[in-house]
Amino acid sequence: MDSSDKLFNRQRNLHQILGGGFVADVVLWRRKDVTVGILVVTLFAWVVFEISGYTLLSLVSSVLFLLFSILFLWAKSAAILNRPAPPLPHLYLSEEMVNEAAYFIRNHINMILSVSEDIALGKDTNMYVKVSAGLMLVSVVGGLTDFLTLGYTSLVIVLTVPALYEKYEDQVDAYVLMAYRKLWQLYHKFDAVCVNKVPILSLEKKKLS
Repeated sequence: MDSSDKLFNRQRNLHQILGGGFVADVVLWRRKDVTVGILVVTLFAWVVFEISGYTLLSLVSSVLFLLFSILFLWAKSAAILNRPAPPLPHLYLSEEMVNEAAYFIRNHINMILSVSEDIALGKDTNMYVKVSAGLMLVSVVGGLTDFLTLGYTSLVIVLTVPALYEKYEDQVDAYVLMAYRKLWQLYHKFDAVCVNKVPILSLEKKKLS
């Protein structure tokens, strides 16, 4: 299939887009044992949360309390009995790691702020439609389920949809591009029939263009 017949006219395959490394292998089921293990462990954790009534914060607090207590008693008993201390690595964040994380976060926040500014000033209609649809979807989904179930469902989607898409890539691209072209035609019709007939909206459109 030619690149013009692919979504976003991309030149790279899905494995390359996902980084081409270990994460891409896991998401696309190139390492089935790891992918299945993640799904099973996550399902087990979700069932435990649902049955026990634990919240994420209470479970994390309990696990950390238990871990620190064990390590503390281990270190104290080791000092008394002349035994080796717990084999812990040196816990330290280097300045380079912090700078890289700050640079990554700053770039993404600036990108979000730039997109938000374009939407607020009416410069990007397509992005406004995409963001609005995404926010409406999140609002609807958030009203139907809790955060834990949403997180588990999202993980299942991440570990299944890309693999299915890679398997049926040509068929999916063809249908999605056909639907996109039809929606784009409807948008142009709406723009010509409705927007251009409203003086204020038409004037604003001319200013932005």
